[in-house]
Amino acid sequence: VQLVESGGGLVQPGGSLRLSCAASGFTFSAYAMKWYRQAPGKGRELVATIYSTGVAAYYLDVVRGRFTISRDNRENTVSLQMNSLEPEDTAVYYCETEVRSRGSLIPYWGQGTQVTVSS
Repeated sequence: VQLVESGGGLVQPGGSLRLSCAASGFTFSAYAMKWYRQAPGKGRELVATIYSTGVAAYYLDVVRGRFTISRDNRENTVSLQMNSLEPEDTAVYYCETEVRSRGSLIPYWGQGTQVTVSS
């Protein structure tokens, strides 16, 4: 299983970024996908979840209405559109999934992509 994030960068407050995660090595269309983030000095928090069917299942309260998670099961990608970005959104963003293997769900993470919101 491999997850590779891209799309991070430096953006001014109020700006937008679109993160992407390219997945391989498993049946992408069968599994939910998640975006997490970790800000400096803080723990990792779940930002958004999308079911295998493409239905968004969860948004962190502080991003609801500003972020949109989506997926393309033909291209094996999951995206996070981030609008109206705030300095508090500064973090490393990670793509994550849990793949079933021998009866257990095994978590897999990407390497992360840095998002910095600053003027």
